Amino acid sequence: MPSVDLATIERLRRSSLVADDVWFLSGPTQPGEGVMHIPVDGNPYVVGRKSGVSLKLQFRTVSGSHASMWVDNGILMLRDMGSTNGTYVNGNRLAPNAPIAISEEDLIHFAEAPFRVRRQSPTGMSNGTYAENVCDQALALVQFDRLMSERLVKPHFQAIVDMKDSQAIGFEILGRGSVFGLESVGAMFQAAEQLNLEVELSQLLRWEGIRVGRDLPERPTLFVNTHPREMEDGDGLIKSLINLRDMTGGTDLVLEIHESAVTNPKLMQTLSSALRDLNIRLAYDDFGSGQARLAELIEARPNFVKFDISLVRAIDRANEQRRRMLETLVTMVRDLDIVALAEGIETAEEAEVCKEIGFELAQGFFFGRPTPA
Repeated sequence: MPSVDLATIERLRRSSLVADDVWFLSGPTQPGEGVMHIPVDGNPYVVGRKSGVSLKLQFRTVSGSHASMWVDNGILMLRDMGSTNGTYVNGNRLAPNAPIAISEEDLIHFAEAPFRVRRQSPTGMSNGTYAENVCDQALALVQFDRLMSERLVKPHFQAIVDMKDSQAIGFEILGRGSVFGLESVGAMFQAAEQLNLEVELSQLLRWEGIRVGRDLPERPTLFVNTHPREMEDGDGLIKSLINLRDMTGGTDLVLEIHESAVTNPKLMQTLSSALRDLNIRLAYDDFGSGQARLAELIEARPNFVKFDISLVRAIDRANEQRRRMLETLVTMVRDLDIVALAEGIETAEEAEVCKEIGFELAQGFFFGRPTPA
């Protein structure tokens, strides 16, 4: 659907359907589309998925005739038409067939399709020019509330393989969102950071991933992630892991902690002790991405060290000094009876060199991309 032009604005201003103002919906009409600015130019103005409606939205969660809008004495009205997945205003679901008045800047969701309400007055937009990325951020925050309350995340699994035979010994659980604008883990945590909910999101991704992963064939080892903010409350992290263990039974679990979060030796010793009691193994993730924390390998010894992609990328074309440095780190880790895992392997050549260097396990697109169960 095209963006509105000046001729359309002038026609709508003269129309008897509205008073002096023209109302717009700003948002995407289908997944992956940018923000469109669409005039509410019908009375009623029906929003839905079927052909022939005023605004056709190509989202699978939108009903055929989802909601209707109209202008009554300059006031924009909205009514849910008994849709399956609901119409939301500023995060609150509307009762079916109960009209409400809508204000400029309100956030409307027709199921998962998000829109910001705008208004054009005879002197121009009432709030002047606005940045679309600000609008997108606001939409993402309301979407995030839905993601959390309705647990709209989809676990993906990436194989971790034995370098001897390239056979999978387990999977890392990676989260994906199931709502528009929050599909990637980066987008989810960006929204979570603005709401100070990084810990809650991390716990949700772990829980949903293990809930699905525990039923995979042959009960593979599951590597689950943490967020650095969780290390600020060790008791809270341990409590969440106790609940996970109660839910998973005998599933073999490995908890991944980013190396930058391993800064409190006392906390790490407490966490390591709790993990042993829960029969959960420990992995240090992204080892070498910043300062390789060698001392912590001895003070709170993990079972696995996952070497960062920055050390592995193009190792087959690296000079002798870089290759020798990586080989030394791998040898040191293995001498401590810790399993060395290479992350981010994308080519057969990288895989071969990593095997020669001494890595025991590996992960990366070469062995398989993250996929749903």
